[in-house]
Amino acid sequence: MRAKPEYRNREPTEVAVLDTLVDRAGDGMTVFELRAAVEVDIDELESALSTLKADDLIVVESDTSRTVIKPDERVVPDQPTDGDDTEPTIGDWLRERFPF
Repeated sequence: MRAKPEYRNREPTEVAVLDTLVDRAGDGMTVFELRAAVEVDIDELESALSTLKADDLIVVESDTSRTVIKPDERVVPDQPTDGDDTEPTIGDWLRERFPF
């Protein structure tokens, strides 16, 4: 799932973080999980998280065992997207032509 369109006109790393967090909105993610999923260096991730936190687009929750980051509720789409907003890949095209 992707973040709402009105939050997609940001830096690429910030959009990637929001999209990743929206996918796991219920559970949230640790910084380590985010870093692995977004695949950017720690400084770039830290900068993106700082900006998103300053803009109130993410929420940081801590308990006794771990700290997780979740997207703010207004970033999460009301209904899941069905992928129609992306271009079909060559694999999608082949599956349509030659159903296996």
